[in-house]
Amino acid sequence: MNQFDTVAAIATALGEGSIAIIRVSGSEAIPIVDKLYRGKTKLCTVDSHTFNYGHIVDPETGERVDEVFCAVLKAPRTYTGEDVVEIQGHGGIVAVQRVLRLVLNHGARLAEPGEFTKRAFLSGRIDLSQAEAVIDVIRSKTDMAMKVALSQVEGQLSDKIRSLRQKMVEMLAHIEVTIDYPEHDVEDVTTQHVIREGHSVVAEIEKLLAGATTGKILREGLNTVIIGKPNVGKSSLLNALSRTNRAIVTDIPGTTRDILEEMINLRGIPLNIIDTAGIRETEDVVEKIGVERSRSALNQADLVLFMVDASRPLEAVDRELLAAVAPYPAILILNKLDLPRQVDGEELGRLAAGKRIVETSVASGEGLEQLEAAVEELFLSGGIEGKEGTYVSNARHVALLEKGMREMREALHSAEVGMTLDLVAVDVKNCWMSLGEVIGEAVGEDLLDQIFSQFCLGK
Repeated sequence: MNQFDTVAAIATALGEGSIAIIRVSGSEAIPIVDKLYRGKTKLCTVDSHTFNYGHIVDPETGERVDEVFCAVLKAPRTYTGEDVVEIQGHGGIVAVQRVLRLVLNHGARLAEPGEFTKRAFLSGRIDLSQAEAVIDVIRSKTDMAMKVALSQVEGQLSDKIRSLRQKMVEMLAHIEVTIDYPEHDVEDVTTQHVIREGHSVVAEIEKLLAGATTGKILREGLNTVIIGKPNVGKSSLLNALSRTNRAIVTDIPGTTRDILEEMINLRGIPLNIIDTAGIRETEDVVEKIGVERSRSALNQADLVLFMVDASRPLEAVDRELLAAVAPYPAILILNKLDLPRQVDGEELGRLAAGKRIVETSVASGEGLEQLEAAVEELFLSGGIEGKEGTYVSNARHVALLEKGMREMREALHSAEVGMTLDLVAVDVKNCWMSLGEVIGEAVGEDLLDQIFSQFCLGK
């Protein structure tokens, strides 16, 4: 990517619609569009941040290609930090493609995926963590996920990282002064200062990492495994929660032979619901594979919805599964309330070991609202890592924060066992650099290319 050339791309989804937008960014953005634009005044003479009505015309033929508004935004107060023109024309495919072709033929280059956001990063408008959060905004599946992503775009995580790095700069400054002026004999004082501030840094990093599980859930969805023996209503529950007929439902046990997944928005919480094959002893080869997959699905579960048939007594497989889900956040669902009850409620309560029990009839819809409320309550109460604060949702950020925490702990260990301050400074500086990588300090071009390639064209 040439940082200084002018690029253009369609910024809206292709297809029929009310408007289509072509974004042009770079030092030649305004002159290039001026060659094509016909309105009351030339775009190079208008004020920044104005809309200008006119037409895009093919200069070679004089043909009007589209009726447009041109938004002129002059550097540096733009998304990319460069001059930007956004050409807003009629939606569709033909007109917008013809306008883009004219822009490219008159001096612009087709932008790479994510190039506008990459330019915003390179120009210092945003840091790398904010740029990555733009992807999360685009991919948000719920209001809660969108809110978290927007807070990172606005710099909530960046501010915390910068504050921690500033604290480390001050630690390094104390160490440097102590090393340069040994005659002042303040090494013990400096060591105690470094230990005190180092523990503070570790505590802050731990606080950020504490929200990583929730951040991952908001970004990727809460892996919610529905488990139980055959014919307890698992597939019916998947269909009811997703409001679709995603799963085949019959009265024949063993109908579901493989894992089915569906992403849903439950009261602002993204759930990746996994319907598993009913667990039982079987000689059917295909069903047996499905049962094994059901058991292994538990290993990836953030939440387990364990279903029991209220119209039948508990069986050995129910008791076995209750023991298997014990380590996981789980809700026990007593289903088929519309049928005569035969389950031993006291035994179930004892085996549930304090886990929430919700009674339902999935067939009639009874109890589904209470089930949704139970999932929401478990999430927001922290039972599934729901907490207030800054959520670190990006795996790259988590890895760098963990690396930085290890390095600061190394520095603390060195200081506490009496090693020289210059050795302590090495680990403090390493931590400072690791946290700097979160916001894009000293990162390689390969990593930047990898990150921004995840964006769509025009962003």
